[in-house]
Amino acid sequence: MRFDGSRTKKLVVAFHFQFANTTAWGCDGCRKSGLESKRRCGWQASATATAARVVWARGTVSCDTCPVSYITAESKWLLDEFQAWKLFGVRDHYALPAKLVDAIFILENEIRTEMRNAQE
Repeated sequence: MRFDGSRTKKLVVAFHFQFANTTAWGCDGCRKSGLESKRRCGWQASATATAARVVWARGTVSCDTCPVSYITAESKWLLDEFQAWKLFGVRDHYALPAKLVDAIFILENEIRTEMRNAQE
């Protein structure tokens, strides 16, 4: 799945990354082990100067930089809002911001894809 760095891809990467072993991607441990360049940390200018290659993948979703530095705070917020929407619903869906409605559709599609793949 490639979206050329758009907000949608960051949201999809954030969705799939939450199911990964995130402790293996801790920034402190990564720096101590000297993995910033190998994992192409987005916070290290020298690391992103290396040739692009997949450093993290789950299913059809991949990232050519460290997913921790790639995922934005907005993507995390949208994930939280989506989970709250799944649990509690919403009184007036017309009052939701368009960005959130778009994220809900994207994440719902990702969940349905996950469920289909799990059944196969």
